[in-house]
Amino acid sequence: MLPITGVYEIAIRVKELARAEAFYCDVLGLEVGIRDEKRNRLFLRAGGQAGMVVLQEDKGDWPTQHFAFTIDETDIERAAEMLGERGVETEGPTFHEWMPAYSLYFSDPDGNNLELCAPTTHLTTADL
Repeated sequence: MLPITGVYEIAIRVKELARAEAFYCDVLGLEVGIRDEKRNRLFLRAGGQAGMVVLQEDKGDWPTQHFAFTIDETDIERAAEMLGERGVETEGPTFHEWMPAYSLYFSDPDGNNLELCAPTTHLTTADL
């Protein structure tokens, strides 16, 4: 097997790059890495040097997708509050016993399904 240790970059299709940039930077707090004007792409840093999110403008029709971002367990409730304060409707946190992790679900402006996933050592939802 290959010694893969994680995912470094994901690409997300969006209808309007400027609108998506505002959401991913202003709402989620990702930082601009580099802008590729020729291909209508924006590379954003997720968690500093932990990985990249590439927003790719594509005005065509395409299916929405699901992407999950890691968050610390102690921040999951505050993240739900912050998203709500910014007008983002959320579902959860939901506890996944098999992982174990807490997840908070919401959508970006293009309908992509996003998740904040907080791995935990707890085995019940009693501590949330």
